[in-house]
Amino acid sequence: MRKLITADDVRSLLRSGGSVDSIPADALLTPSARDLLRARRPAAVPAAAPAAADPTSAAAIARFFVSPALEELKAKMCDIGRRLWERGYVDGNGGNLTVRVGENLILCTPTLISKGFMKPADMCLTDLEGRQLAGERKRTSEMLTHLGIMRRQPKARACVHAHPPHATAFAVASVRPPPCLLPEAEVFVGAVGMAEYQTPGTPENANAVGRVGVDHQVVLMQNHGVITWGDHLEDAYWKMENIDAYCQTVWIASQLGSGLHSFGSEKLKELLAIRKKLGMDDPRQGSADCNLCDPGEFRGGAPAAAGAKGEADALIEALVRRVADRVVQQLAPGKPAA
Repeated sequence: MRKLITADDVRSLLRSGGSVDSIPADALLTPSARDLLRARRPAAVPAAAPAAADPTSAAAIARFFVSPALEELKAKMCDIGRRLWERGYVDGNGGNLTVRVGENLILCTPTLISKGFMKPADMCLTDLEGRQLAGERKRTSEMLTHLGIMRRQPKARACVHAHPPHATAFAVASVRPPPCLLPEAEVFVGAVGMAEYQTPGTPENANAVGRVGVDHQVVLMQNHGVITWGDHLEDAYWKMENIDAYCQTVWIASQLGSGLHSFGSEKLKELLAIRKKLGMDDPRQGSADCNLCDPGEFRGGAPAAAGAKGEADALIEALVRRVADRVVQQLAPGKPAA
């Protein structure tokens, strides 16, 4: 009989120091157990580093570029690009994807192409300096931004850059979404970083984003968009979905007028412990309790809207009073009609 695995079973296994590889391949998984395992050991996702040693000669690089492992990754990049486009996270030729496929080799999307209609033959291969080694099309112009993270953070095996509307709105406003509101966001997104604006594609932008990306898997780029990273391409893409959904939820909740209810720092500590067990670091681990749930720059829309409504009501009331006074004056005995 096939074994049933629940989320509690997975958590118990991780707490005891066991490996998820010990779970039978034919086990029946509950949806929550499957989500936990995807975060820890994604199924059916191509490896990010198929080669033990990087090829160096032009001929070896050419063979590597069309190897079965890289062809599978190229197809995966096309799939992710299509999903980004279908969700409205990229427009025109915006956005780009990278996957680290060796110690010094990066597979990336080309420049000037819709991410919704890419083909495996469109992909490019570069080194960690951004020099193109293979591919018929020119590599993405924002390659340096991805490398700014990858050179500093070895765990960043793949990056996704896009312009999801809600998260990009926070980036334009230079506001990080507040913490301690949704447990899923704390576990799978973690602390959100903010990189200062620099011209896209420049070394300055690569340095600004790279410095923040070392400790944050989700980085809002001021007046630009979002970049996420993970230990494989699907992981990086999931975080793009996670951050845009979170920003949308926070924005809607802030308009309801009752304020945002935080679950507090003690509960956040429990979620950070889960995140750590899943192999994901977080710069807030070990922070003082008073700083963990600080909303930071976020002030929400409801208080401002309520204030604006109060001012409008006062103006209307004053106007009505003036009109009423004028009418009374006009109707006073002996007053000629206007």
